[in-house]
Amino acid sequence: MLFNPKSANGKFRIPNSILSIAAAIEGKYEWAIVDGNCESDPLDKILSYLQTGEYKYLGFTVMPGPQAKQSIPFSKAIKEQFPDTKMIWGGYFPSNHPKVILDSGWVDFIINGPGDRAFPALIEALENDTPFEFIRNLIYKAGSEIIKNAKDDLLDQDSLPSLPYDKLNEFYPISTYLGKTYLGERSVAYHSSIGCPFTCSFCAVVPIYEARWKGKSAQKIYNDVKYIKDKWGADAIEFHDNNFFVSEKRTVEFAKLIKPEKMTWWGMARIDTMDKFSDASLALIREAGCKIIFFGAESGNNLILEQLDKGGTQTGNQIIKFAERLKKFDIIPEYSFVLGTPAPTQKQVQAQIDFEIDFIRQVKAVNPRTEIILYTYSPVATEGSELFKQVQSTGFKFPQTLEDWISPAWENFDMRKNPLTPWLTPEMIDQIRNFETVLNGAYPTVTDIRLGFLKRQLIKLSAKLRYRVNLYKYPYEIKLLQKVWKYRQPEIQGF
Repeated sequence: MLFNPKSANGKFRIPNSILSIAAAIEGKYEWAIVDGNCESDPLDKILSYLQTGEYKYLGFTVMPGPQAKQSIPFSKAIKEQFPDTKMIWGGYFPSNHPKVILDSGWVDFIINGPGDRAFPALIEALENDTPFEFIRNLIYKAGSEIIKNAKDDLLDQDSLPSLPYDKLNEFYPISTYLGKTYLGERSVAYHSSIGCPFTCSFCAVVPIYEARWKGKSAQKIYNDVKYIKDKWGADAIEFHDNNFFVSEKRTVEFAKLIKPEKMTWWGMARIDTMDKFSDASLALIREAGCKIIFFGAESGNNLILEQLDKGGTQTGNQIIKFAERLKKFDIIPEYSFVLGTPAPTQKQVQAQIDFEIDFIRQVKAVNPRTEIILYTYSPVATEGSELFKQVQSTGFKFPQTLEDWISPAWENFDMRKNPLTPWLTPEMIDQIRNFETVLNGAYPTVTDIRLGFLKRQLIKLSAKLRYRVNLYKYPYEIKLLQKVWKYRQPEIQGF
């Protein structure tokens, strides 16, 4: 039984992570899938499968936030009713917090990274009662000790079986997953690579992939996307890779292949990587349908970029210049910024927040179409990183029990909106959120397709004066409009 917990309200996307596990066991073991995004009562659906007596193993993919909110109580309920069932979690939440998860007693094993080899190997070992101590990418508990097996090499992605879209279609129609977005009428989510070759200390996938990256070939990506287009009518692609644009050569090859298909697409990149792309490559990428690209700008302060271990060659000056450069190619840069990093004094934290707000305004001045995504720094348990050492020195601690992770306060932490960090005061959080409200009012995101022309003009009118004179406090009139019109925030809800 493979379970994809609910990740967003009203947003259905092909569950690529859990479907890759299905692909790994296809032809070896019978499997069924339950998608929490598509079920009104997913726990009841899981229990109805288990009551048949045909399922011994459950695989959950778990991100912090909404997915943990379902996974934690569901695992507890399942273990109480079916104690002999083996519960296996994957995803970066269990990989980064194995002790609190395994100590709960509800989860038996954690897949630490890709499960293409580890998951079927574990099932085989459990089925045949053979040792699992040498299965790579596995974390488990032996007595009171947490055992982390060695990491596996990243596999050649073209060698992996294609995802079983047709079998998924038997459980949930693929058309359900092709939603209307800013990109197109029928957008498909796709993973073309795993990992990232950088070690940013605020990124939760770094401890899992350890600066490694492997991508599918341009031809393989094209073949998969073309199959979904031809069979189910997809007309746009969301590449959910951590870093789609690592290779200029691969990107250009894919752009040439996809261009005749007239599909629009989006992906994630690094500014210093794409700034090395030639003008010809950037022009081709846009001609081939790439409309908008997400970039982790993080900070305009070079010292903060160093503190975040951003790596590479990115600088504040480059962030601004690259936003300006993309204007001539008609590619919208979507910049994320992380505010509220730790500092020795609250005065320094406040100065950093003020600096970033001013810097974001500079980015908007050179390219008003730049989409701005604001996050508040939430610590990541990256062992050995200097930033995490700074965090620990402040007395910050993660929840000590698994159930504490789904308390309202920690859910806000997981969404990187209101973290419980000791160096941030409520006033600082309010300043960040109020600036975000005014910014989103003055420059409503283009990705909110439900916000029509008239609504855009009205919300701009209510926010522009505030933005012009740097008046961010108490933006109640903008908040009211955003609430009534259900303004969509891409960082929480996607497109």
